[in-house]
Amino acid sequence: MIAPAGVKAATTDLVLQAPAIGAADIAKIAELADAQGIRVLDGGMQQAFRLLRANPHAGVALLCAKAGIDSAFVPSDLKRDRVRVVAMDMDSTLITIECIDEIADIVGIKPEVAAITASAMRGEIDFSESLARRVALLAGLPVTALERVYVERLELSPGAERLLAGFKAVGAKTLLVSGGFTFFTDRLKARLDFDETASNTLEIANGKLTGRVLPPVLDGETKAARLSAMRQRHAPEGGIVIAIGDGANDLPMLGAADISIAYHAKPLVRAQATHAIDRCGLDAVLNLFA
Repeated sequence: MIAPAGVKAATTDLVLQAPAIGAADIAKIAELADAQGIRVLDGGMQQAFRLLRANPHAGVALLCAKAGIDSAFVPSDLKRDRVRVVAMDMDSTLITIECIDEIADIVGIKPEVAAITASAMRGEIDFSESLARRVALLAGLPVTALERVYVERLELSPGAERLLAGFKAVGAKTLLVSGGFTFFTDRLKARLDFDETASNTLEIANGKLTGRVLPPVLDGETKAARLSAMRQRHAPEGGIVIAIGDGANDLPMLGAADISIAYHAKPLVRAQATHAIDRCGLDAVLNLFA
């Protein structure tokens, strides 16, 4: 598209990221994209380069995939300080595990629960139905099992703390929104200083799970609604809203964002997101913003 007279045409940069990137690969990609310069970024847990004023050639994605490199064409003027809200999923995004699968593992039923989780993540069954089926299998489990999962098994995804610190440094508000459980999101909110969290509440009686979730169930549409509410509060007059997720239940939220990031995600999610991070840590999102 040709810019109108007197209007400067927008330029595009190409961000390359991977645990390690060879000089030969950078040179090949830069030549294909006809890049006008290369800037080395402080990539955090990965190597990162910004190829300046690059041509969005269709062959770049294939070349990067063969080289094991995450790539993203971004507007040259995409600045981090324009970001006003960052929303993210919890299980398999902020953290490395699916909490409900690990809870089930404690009582020896992880395969049954994990199979339902995987089907829901791929978008094969309705989230609310899958949640009800999985939680029902946990009836009678003592609440202490949840504490064991948090202490013994829950780990942050690589780069999570750097990601949050980087966006908070420019004044962005953060939202952790999950189809998982308040037992975990409440603790992560305190630990990582999220501005807001939203998730589901397990019903408990006499120190044990009843096998039910207290209504209303937080599903994909509710995730999107919580993101939109934060936009109204913190970016009513503009600014960028980011959403990060990995499963089908995140698609409504990703669709409600200005920039959506599929993080180590299912193919369905990668296909619909603005950018995908498959090989790097969460802090790779920071490198998309000059």
